[in-house]
Amino acid sequence: MDKTERLLDLIALFLDAREPVSWASLRETFPEEYGKGREEACERKFERDKAELADLGIALEYRPPSEDAADGYVLAREDYYLPRIAFSPEEMAVLYAAGSAALATGAFPGRFDLAQALRKIAVVSAEDPESIPPRLFAEHPPGKAGVADKLEALWGALLARKQVTLKYRGIGRTEETRRVVDPWGICLRRGIWVLVGYCHLRESRRTFHVDRVVDLTVSSGRPRTPDYEVPADFDIAEIAREQVWEHRLHQAMDVDVRLSPALAPMAERLFPNASVRPVGEEARVRVRASYLDGLLRRVLSLGDGARVESPPDAVRRAREMVRAVAQAHGAEGRAP
Repeated sequence: MDKTERLLDLIALFLDAREPVSWASLRETFPEEYGKGREEACERKFERDKAELADLGIALEYRPPSEDAADGYVLAREDYYLPRIAFSPEEMAVLYAAGSAALATGAFPGRFDLAQALRKIAVVSAEDPESIPPRLFAEHPPGKAGVADKLEALWGALLARKQVTLKYRGIGRTEETRRVVDPWGICLRRGIWVLVGYCHLRESRRTFHVDRVVDLTVSSGRPRTPDYEVPADFDIAEIAREQVWEHRLHQAMDVDVRLSPALAPMAERLFPNASVRPVGEEARVRVRASYLDGLLRRVLSLGDGARVESPPDAVRRAREMVRAVAQAHGAEGRAP
C-alpha cells in the first residue's frame, strides 16, 4: 500500500469510527504498515503519517480513557467538514461571473483551484449537468507573459509560508536588486498584481509589483516547516484599497489641493482618506502623500479644475511635470 492510499484509508477509518481508535486497533487494521517489526518503529511511522495529515489540515488527537470510552485517537468531524454554504441562484451567477472574469485575465493566483471551483458551481447550478456548454470547462489563456507563472509560484509560497528570493527592478529604475522576502499577501490593486511582505534587505514591509519581478525562487529548505509567521494585524484588504500616493516610497507630506466648483462635490471620491474643507463653491483638500508623483498625476489628470497650492516642494514638482509633458508634445505648459 502506498502512502497516499494509506492516508486516505486512515481518514476513512476515523470518519467511520464512533469511538476512539486504539493503537492496537490501528495495528490490526494496518498489519503491513503498523503491525510488522519493532513496535517503536511502527509508532514512529504512524507519527509521520499523523504529521502528514496535520499538514493537510486533518489533525488526529489522542484522548485518554474515560468512563464512557477507552483511550485512542479521534478525528473531530467539525474540524474536518466545512460548514454548508447556501447561495441563491443570483449569488451563484455573480460568483461565476466574477470568477470567470478573473480567469479571463490569464493571470490569477490559484487559477487552477478557481477553475475547478467554477466547474463545480456550473454543475450544481445546472438543471441538467449534461447541458452545460463545453466552453465552461475550457482552459483560459495564459495572459501576460511570465506574470501568471510568477503568481502561481508566489501563491504556493504563501500557502506554505516559504521565503522567496526576488530579482527585482523597482519603479523608475534600470538596475536590479536581490530581495529575500517573506510573502504576506497578494492583491490586485488598480489592475496591477502586487506582492506584500517583509523585505530582509530593507528590514521592513515592502510592496512589489509582480510584473517587475525579473526572476523568483521559492525556498526549498525544510519543506514541511514554515519560514515565517504573518503578523496578526496584517490586512491585505487595506493594501488593496491603498491609493497610489499612499505607496511608501518617500517621507510622507501633507499636500493641499484646490478643487473647482465642478469637482468639489467629488472631492472625497477623487481623494479617499483626505480631509475636505468647503470654501464657498470650491473645496480645499489636504492629502497625506508618501509618493508625491503618484498624487500629482491624479491632480494633473483633472485639468484646470485642480491646482496644487502647498507645500512649495509639491508645487515645484507639479510645474516640472507639466513642463515635461508640454515639451514632449511641443507646447508650453501652464503652471498648475
